[in-house]
Amino acid sequence: MKDYLVKALAYGGYVRAYAVNATETVSEAQRRHGTWHTASAALGRSLVGGLLLGATLKGEDTLTVKIQGDGPAGAIIVDSNAKGDIKGYIQNPKVSLPLNEKGKLDVRGAVGTNGVFTVIKDLGLKEPFSGQTPIVSGELGEDFTYYLAISEQIPSAVGLSVLVNPDETIKTAGGFMLQVMPGASDEVIAGLEERLKNLPNVSSLLEEGKTPEDILDIIFEGDSIMILEDAPVRFHCECSKEKFSTAIITLGTSEIQAMIEEDHGAEAVCSFCGNKYHFDEDELQGLIDEITGDKK
Repeated sequence: MKDYLVKALAYGGYVRAYAVNATETVSEAQRRHGTWHTASAALGRSLVGGLLLGATLKGEDTLTVKIQGDGPAGAIIVDSNAKGDIKGYIQNPKVSLPLNEKGKLDVRGAVGTNGVFTVIKDLGLKEPFSGQTPIVSGELGEDFTYYLAISEQIPSAVGLSVLVNPDETIKTAGGFMLQVMPGASDEVIAGLEERLKNLPNVSSLLEEGKTPEDILDIIFEGDSIMILEDAPVRFHCECSKEKFSTAIITLGTSEIQAMIEEDHGAEAVCSFCGNKYHFDEDELQGLIDEITGDKK
């Protein structure tokens, strides 16, 4: 099944609903970063959450989610856009903790329960919008929910789920986001809360072959849903050798000269996707020439 995200309206437009299957997207991140199972679940949930937030963007808008907890996973950074592209990394990919008391992957233990949850949105304005809330759970679904309620003033429910195989590969990954619009009745909100209490993990539903549309049908239990669109999602990084060349130039001539004399070259590695770019001595000298204006 291809990865894709569905946008819908329910309860006559009073609830915006999103659901996503991101299994291959999270699998790609796991392969690129070589994450161990607890780190895979933490990074995977962050990527799914980033896709759901990205689905609220328009045009060329982008956002970055930074999760900086006090757990062994370290910082988790994900970038997403309105087109369904996402990339991300976890500071310490080799985190493998015992299962928690519920027999589930201990994401809270990996992320930590103290720290900061930040969302930075570039909406094409002079200054990016930045919202920050404390980490309240470490399970991440609750942290995305809390951020939306406090920073964006949108009552929401976010469910994020990743199943990891014994060989560290990703079995399923996905999630949902519900946003209650102004004017929704107390009955609507209470009904949703009750249904979500009994909702199975999204990753388990995906394992059964359920689609994002099926997941929304299960959440709303037969109430009419208006599907607005479905769109593909993918792990995608736009890094390039040219971009790293520009970054190296900012280091200045003396530092680039040191790379030539001491290392006889340089290797740049993209944090988001793990791609490596090698620069030999001639290429580094060319960057120095660019800085000094001594272009041959």
